[in-house]
Amino acid sequence: MAEIVIVGGGPSGAMCGEQLARSGNTVHIFDEHLAWEKPCGGGLTHKAIQRFPFLLDNPYPKKLIHSIELIASNEQRAKLEMRNPIVIYSRMVLNGLLLERAQNAGCQIHRSHVVAVDTSGEKPRYSIEGEWRTADFLVLAAGARNQLLPETRPLQRDELEITQGYFIPQAADSIIIKFLPHFDGYIWSFPRCDHLSVGICGSMASHNQTELRTHLQTFIGKQRLSTEAARFYSHVLPSPQVPTLSQRTVVGKNWALVGDAAAFVDPLTGEGLFYAMRSGELLGKAIAEGNPEMYTDWVRAAFSCASIAARSSAPRSLPAWFNFCAAVRSSARSWPISSAARRTTRRSSNASWDISA
Repeated sequence: MAEIVIVGGGPSGAMCGEQLARSGNTVHIFDEHLAWEKPCGGGLTHKAIQRFPFLLDNPYPKKLIHSIELIASNEQRAKLEMRNPIVIYSRMVLNGLLLERAQNAGCQIHRSHVVAVDTSGEKPRYSIEGEWRTADFLVLAAGARNQLLPETRPLQRDELEITQGYFIPQAADSIIIKFLPHFDGYIWSFPRCDHLSVGICGSMASHNQTELRTHLQTFIGKQRLSTEAARFYSHVLPSPQVPTLSQRTVVGKNWALVGDAAAFVDPLTGEGLFYAMRSGELLGKAIAEGNPEMYTDWVRAAFSCASIAARSSAPRSLPAWFNFCAAVRSSARSWPISSAARRTTRRSSNASWDISA
């Protein structure tokens, strides 16, 4: 059996490690944080629960949300009840759950920082605290801003989005999504077990931190939320365009990218958790079967990348989240639309819709 090293202990790395360890491989997961409170909504849609039932059937704290409120830029509102709930975790809890499963499967978990990699030789090498080590295969699961990118390029500004927000110690029972005029992104409020994750995301190429903070503070004021005891966060997430998915290499002879590092997110809403877990699962299966080169084809089939490219210019008359909610309600599957289409729908939500029609 092979020795596999995974750089990054988030959902994609943990899922990949679990799959490989259960196949009898020696797996080491390195992460300087391990389970930590990553700044994001933390929501898992029904397609994730269908694929990974353990996400619902476990004793870990979680919140089930059955409704979502959409707010247009002119403040008109529409509330949708969802047949299948969105399951929301604290990311510290979710990451801990997935790492525990990986460890129980046989993975060795290390709180260490991999600072460099080298895949030019027959076997990949990685450096920890100045010491170079070798493995049979290297999995890079270290996020969108990860610079450990052998034989491929980093994500550019127009392929990234910035986020910022607050963990607010208040309660709610519904998700809120707010659209803004002439803004390539949206604001969210996701209720967790003991707090709200309230944040905003926007294209790094189109917006700056000051602009995001202004929009977010306005929303928080209108929702009558208090940030007095809140914790602020900021992060960078992938926001792929069609060329990102079709032209960027994600697997080589002895290495592969998964999750945010590979820019695998839902092109409609920006959801990343399911795509992280599924890509980790698929890569683990491909390596375990001795065919890592199959990973790209499996990912394209699972994430409908061909449909993404074909529909890259298809405009939508309603906001992307209307399509998302309708999909959750009817079949629990998101629409496969490209980042370009998502930006089009976000801009169409720029402005408003007539919910009385």
